[in-house]
Amino acid sequence: MATSSDHPQHPTAPTVPAGPSPLNGLLYGHIYSAAVRAVAVHRIADRLADGPRAVEDLAKDCGLHADSLRRVLRLLAMHGLFSQDGSGAFGLTEAGRPLRTDVPGSQHAAALFITDEMLRRASYGITDTLRTGETSFEAAYGRPFFEHLAATPAARDLFDAGMASLSGRVVELVAGSYAFPDGGTVVDVGGGRGGFLRAVLSREPGLNGVLFDRPDTVSDHLLDAEELTGRWRVAAGDFFTGVPAGGDLYLLKNILHDWDDEDCLRILGAVRRAAAPGKRLLVVDAVLPDNGDPHPAVELDMIMLMVLKGRERTAAEFESLLTRSGFRLNRVLPTPSLSSIIEAEAV
Repeated sequence: MATSSDHPQHPTAPTVPAGPSPLNGLLYGHIYSAAVRAVAVHRIADRLADGPRAVEDLAKDCGLHADSLRRVLRLLAMHGLFSQDGSGAFGLTEAGRPLRTDVPGSQHAAALFITDEMLRRASYGITDTLRTGETSFEAAYGRPFFEHLAATPAARDLFDAGMASLSGRVVELVAGSYAFPDGGTVVDVGGGRGGFLRAVLSREPGLNGVLFDRPDTVSDHLLDAEELTGRWRVAAGDFFTGVPAGGDLYLLKNILHDWDDEDCLRILGAVRRAAAPGKRLLVVDAVLPDNGDPHPAVELDMIMLMVLKGRERTAAEFESLLTRSGFRLNRVLPTPSLSSIIEAEAV
């Protein structure tokens, strides 16, 4: 029979590990993203804009359960998004500041999209993707991702807002990394709401621009700025079948990575038919190292695997697609962002 000494009432606290192992960090990843989603949904960062607050006061303001909120914020404080002082009050750190909705470069909409059920549910199917090679999103929802967006306005709005959020600061970094011409017409193919085109036109007052995308996307464009008056137009259509002709420079920003090689050739073919020989094309996408070195875009490649039939590519893979479509690769320019600029010329 066991004695009381075999089961002490107050056992010694276990030794705290020096730090989480790489495996543990991966195993708990879905918990961290769920916690980020929770504070984004309740806009906790906005409520900490003026400084640290006691968790009871914060919870009352949000209509939340104080102890549950404390525990979630404590987890995220451990990862640097929030801080906790000696009194137990929580504050917002510089790393957590992008979760605010009212700051330049806000990532609030991006956080809501990336942690949404669409991607979470798709991630559960990677096990089957390894067997079939099919996207787990299509297996989960019964139709391709972009068809789902077209049929589900709320999902489409979430995606568009998320992409705009992710691109917010990136467009300025990319636009500032290339010597755009001081005149002519730039055609932004699949340009979404026009954030990138707006950044380019704002830098070069002699340029005109055409924003080309789906009708429901270009109708909500961002080009109504006083300094751009009279220098732009929108055109709606399908970039698989044709794009506006007559451009001096064509842009494909974060488009080709959404599609497999066959569809990329269709898109590039449509651009090549519109572009006269000698006109340039800028493909803005992440470029993976040819030697397999680690690169942050490998994480993005997993989203492509789950959701779309696309992929992140190496410079050699981009060159092959461009050559087969009637373009010559000129150079690859790195930018301060995840993306590089791949400059090509119609031949």
